[in-house]
Amino acid sequence: MMRKVPLIALGTWSWGSGLGGGDQVFGNSIDTNDVKPIFDAAMQAGLNLWDTAAVYGEGTSETILGECLKGYDRAEVMISTKFTPQVAGESDDPVHQMCSESAARLHTDYIDIYWIHNPADVEKWTPGLIPLLKSGKVKHVGVSNHNLKQIIQANSILGKEGFRISAVQNHYSLLYRSSEDAGIIDYCYRNEITFFAYMVLEQGALNGKYNSTSPLPENSARAATYNKLLPQLEELTAAMKTVGESHNASVAQIAIAWAIAKKTLPIIGVTKLSQVADAISAAKISLSEQEVGKLDKLAKKTGIDTKGGWENPMT
Repeated sequence: MMRKVPLIALGTWSWGSGLGGGDQVFGNSIDTNDVKPIFDAAMQAGLNLWDTAAVYGEGTSETILGECLKGYDRAEVMISTKFTPQVAGESDDPVHQMCSESAARLHTDYIDIYWIHNPADVEKWTPGLIPLLKSGKVKHVGVSNHNLKQIIQANSILGKEGFRISAVQNHYSLLYRSSEDAGIIDYCYRNEITFFAYMVLEQGALNGKYNSTSPLPENSARAATYNKLLPQLEELTAAMKTVGESHNASVAQIAIAWAIAKKTLPIIGVTKLSQVADAISAAKISLSEQEVGKLDKLAKKTGIDTKGGWENPMT
């Protein structure tokens, strides 16, 4: 059984630089000095679950997180990182190799949650998690970007050795609810699997700060994806603002609270102290069924599908 986790995980995709890194995806330029005060503030508030991946900035995200961890009791922190099949090496055991490389960058001898990042071949890659679990190098395992059939298949493979999936991590937001439609969230809830929802804020498009007259920063992948959609989002974000006013909350906090109301654990990217404050406040908000239903309806009305190019359909 996975030890108690906070209601929100903090994401580090936008930390670091390089292929798949914060500079290319988010238009950021972030190093350890930028995020160390943010890490410390989050830890002080009890937000101790940090999500990263070997492919975020070619390991630079993990390296920065590892630097932030210095000086902390390892038992106080929960680290979530990922094996990505698409960049697996040619060693005899690529899963073990990538996990060991991640652990070295993170300055740790174990990973709390280790994920198969994408379902390139469930039968090929899932068994690689079993030796890591047996050795204690990995405490819990999960699968990310997998559909329901693949999740069940991975769970079956692990089950033959007495293990199980502890977590599923998929793209899930007001604008992209494929995991809900496919029954994945219900499956996780019934089987005591924690569903991690990433891109809850759709890379900032649902934080209430951007609109057709004030778009996302140019020269980034997220601007290319979302700026053209901002006019379609204005009715939804206006309603989120109204709901927020009744809870003394921001638009971003409502997007996060919505994900929690859906029985998911949102991952919130943090590059500013204000985003940590958003997460702390959002965890205290309890939306009514009527509020959730209203937001669901308006989100569907936008007609927007934000499925990423790396994602396969869930349904």
